[in-house]
Amino acid sequence: MKTSGFSSRVYAVVAAIPSGKVATYGQIAKLAGAPGAARAVGMCMRHNKDTKAVPCHRVVGSTGKLTGYAYGDGIPSKRKMLEREGVKFKNESVDLTLSGWVPA
Repeated sequence: MKTSGFSSRVYAVVAAIPSGKVATYGQIAKLAGAPGAARAVGMCMRHNKDTKAVPCHRVVGSTGKLTGYAYGDGIPSKRKMLEREGVKFKNESVDLTLSGWVPA
């Protein structure tokens, strides 16, 4: 799949998120060199064709809320995958203090 420079950087950052951790769309945008491009990150995730290499289910909203997921049953599938990986939830949102990714 041919991707833009931005998309390639986004996919590389998301590929680095370890199992059991999540990152926010804004965090991914900043790490990809485009602070403020959280919505563009969302579009990249929506068009991700390789969910094994680019675990887009590990990308969440700024408050830890689960937002869009284009695969399986949508948000319920995303939550199940995160729970299987050990991601901690507080009500309907990911507990970012426990499961937020802090890159080295």
